[in-house]
Amino acid sequence: MSIYTRSFWAAAFERAVKTAAQVAALFFIAGQTNAFTVAWAEVGGFALAGAILSLLTSIGSDAFTTTDGPSLTNAERLD
Repeated sequence: MSIYTRSFWAAAFERAVKTAAQVAALFFIAGQTNAFTVAWAEVGGFALAGAILSLLTSIGSDAFTTTDGPSLTNAERLD
């Protein structure tokens, strides 16, 4: 288990930032809105929720793997 390593958290936070960006982009696509009319607090809230869920799945995935990293399938290995 690797949850207590710096490399695990670096990979997990990288995934969380990517997920937050994807959620924010989805808000614009699904809502068919633009940067001038969007409720930025809502975008931030959804992006933060996506990042938190990403971190939680990384932590949960670590419990089921034998290698270092937040990947459930052991596809991502940290050295």
